[in-house]
Amino acid sequence: MMDKISWITVYPEIVLLVMACVIALVDLAVRSPRRTATYVLTLLSLAVVAVLQAVYATGNTTLYGFGNMVVSDPMGNWLKCFATVAMMVTLVYARPYSGDRGMLRGGELFTLSMLALLGMSVMISGNNFLVLYMGLELLTLSSYALVALRRDSALASEAAMKYFVLGAMASGFLLYGLSMMYGATGSLDIGEVFKAVASGQVQHQVLVFGLVFIVAGLAFKFGVVPFHMWVPDVYQGAPTATTLLIAGAPKLAAFGMAIRLLVEGLLPLAIDWQQMLVVLAVASLLIGNLAAVMQRNLKRMLAYSTISQMGFVLLGLLAGVVNGNTLSAANAYSSAMFYVVTYVLTTLASFGVLLLLAREGFESDEVADLAGLNQRSPLYAGVMAICMFSLAGIPPMVGFYAKLSVLQALVASGDAFHIGLAVFAVIMSLIGAFYYLRVIKVMYFDAPITASTVSAPLDVRAVLSVNGALVLILGIVPGGLMALCAQAIVLTLGT
Repeated sequence: MMDKISWITVYPEIVLLVMACVIALVDLAVRSPRRTATYVLTLLSLAVVAVLQAVYATGNTTLYGFGNMVVSDPMGNWLKCFATVAMMVTLVYARPYSGDRGMLRGGELFTLSMLALLGMSVMISGNNFLVLYMGLELLTLSSYALVALRRDSALASEAAMKYFVLGAMASGFLLYGLSMMYGATGSLDIGEVFKAVASGQVQHQVLVFGLVFIVAGLAFKFGVVPFHMWVPDVYQGAPTATTLLIAGAPKLAAFGMAIRLLVEGLLPLAIDWQQMLVVLAVASLLIGNLAAVMQRNLKRMLAYSTISQMGFVLLGLLAGVVNGNTLSAANAYSSAMFYVVTYVLTTLASFGVLLLLAREGFESDEVADLAGLNQRSPLYAGVMAICMFSLAGIPPMVGFYAKLSVLQALVASGDAFHIGLAVFAVIMSLIGAFYYLRVIKVMYFDAPITASTVSAPLDVRAVLSVNGALVLILGIVPGGLMALCAQAIVLTLGT
């Protein structure tokens, strides 16, 4: 019989799975084209799960269950809580848009979203190679279906095919790398792998060979160069509601999985995976920003923006160990966690505005579509401007402090190469500011293309207003969230 602690570690996931099944069954009896009952039940379920995860996170305890295959710790629980809240916000923004495009004919949007969130939770909680891979596959398979959910769109079907083919290849990379690690260390347990690698008795070449494939698989989930090919095409081709679902919460799961594999499992190989992350980060910052400057489609621009933003997260991850010294690890990893959380918060608001402006037969996914938005709706133009300033790293938005914390972690390491990386990142951020400020210029200084006012349901207006306000408020007083991330990393990793 499984011990009580094992079940306690996965209570939030059990609730999520049960409610996903209940919602799928309840939806069979729903006849409303807007799926109001399904929508409300989904949000209530996610709210319960988020509260449960927050209670676990504030307990500041680490529990292992199911033979050490699952771990419940402060970092994982906070990441899961943030991912759940992000999914709730995504569904609030997505419902009006999806209803106009026939994506609510069934309850697939809600059920698949909950299953995707379950996959994220498993990815974050996994303490075993197979558990991590199962979580990843649950997330990706749900995502493929969500991208293709708009059945009458050839563009969405094409994006789903590209995502599926490239995603299957990336999953194969990761699985092959994990199998190499299993063959070399004789264990699937992350803690046991750490001990085997640290012992120095495993052939280094075999470990590095497997590590290359693991990093490639993680790089695909982050969407960084050179594994970024799917990002702009899928962002543009997918329905905007699905684009937000892919661009938001899964980044938290990718960060959690990276910490589990690279830090908790393969930290003795830090000198090797840091070199790989340097290449990925530099290439992502360079190509992401330069390619974004060329874009006129707003979703493609935000896709390349995501690539460059994830480059910053990788900089935070690679700054944790300097010449074998882990003294700066807590500072570096907490800065990366703070960065990815604030990035998701900003992304939610920016895509929320795009979803709000879209109407039946009109996507509002070109930069020119935002022309004169300030004259039509000062509130939504203000929210979008706050998001663009934040992504550009302009104070006092939270994006500025996110970038500053990563740069500070690089400089604090005292390593000349890391300081050079910080300088390069600042230069790339200056280039990136151009395309963000261009959006603001279009909203405030170009003539509007239509005189129609922007209307939205009350729940969307309320959530979007709070979302935009948080991007500004957390920039003015970032200390609380920074301290939360630092405490979660310290309690989880013991650094």
